[in-house]
Amino acid sequence: MREVDPADRELALRFSDMLLVERGLSANTVSAYGSDLAGFSRWLATRERSLADVVHADVLCYLDEFAQRGASARTAARQMSALRRFYAWAVREGLMSSNPVSQIASPSIGRPLPHIPSEQEITRLLAAPDVTTDIGLRDRAMLETLYGAGLRVSELVGLENARINRVQGAMRISGKGGKERLVPLGEHAQSWIERYEHEARPALLRSRRCDALFVTARGGAMTRQAFWYRIKEHVRVAGIRGHVSPHTLRHAFATHLMNHDADLRVVQLLLGHSDLSTTQIYTHVARERLKTLHRTHHPRG
Repeated sequence: MREVDPADRELALRFSDMLLVERGLSANTVSAYGSDLAGFSRWLATRERSLADVVHADVLCYLDEFAQRGASARTAARQMSALRRFYAWAVREGLMSSNPVSQIASPSIGRPLPHIPSEQEITRLLAAPDVTTDIGLRDRAMLETLYGAGLRVSELVGLENARINRVQGAMRISGKGGKERLVPLGEHAQSWIERYEHEARPALLRSRRCDALFVTARGGAMTRQAFWYRIKEHVRVAGIRGHVSPHTLRHAFATHLMNHDADLRVVQLLLGHSDLSTTQIYTHVARERLKTLHRTHHPRG
């Protein structure tokens, strides 16, 4: 099999640099686009073609094979987004004369409602860590902060002590694309953070220095992968069924706010959504939850 054209690798690197610098996308998004573009390059190499000489038919053929391998509509849509951005950039830079994907529509994807644990389940989850241990106390503080502020897991593990204003009870969060927002820190979360800082963090660091608020026993910042593992363990202890991830707590934060009559635009600001339509999914989630409660408990449900 022919190897990927070195020129393709160079183009992909330039494209990634542009996304990071000019577009301000997160490293995770850039990495995903890079992976999608690399997959397309490998497919082209088997046909002795390169990114720069692609035509409309090549893209259609690739997407068809991609679908036949069982890719979901959402994955295919992300693949198309990567190719659309890449070729728009290539034409703008004068690297290509025409855009081979400009007339190809992205696959239609539904907007599935996320599974949201009930408030009672969240309460059990928050109480699951063994707070008599340093690790358990750290996990309790992290869970309280994640759910209490609706953070993304990357925002949580990247949180630094200097970004917390304890007088105002707020945190300065650096979100997607480097956009900053001010998020209230609830009394419960603040209380657990203070206890963790006094009792557990010094023991975990053992005189080592780390700017991150939440640290591991090795003295470094907590990672997304490690926290995912910790949540899975606490979900098991709490006896919660269904898929629960760090992002599930962000969904729960927003949905529970909506259930308690929070204004949609306030929820948008707290989540750091740039577009209100992204936040509107939680109105549907809250509505479905009310329907379920009605069917279950009302005599005429």
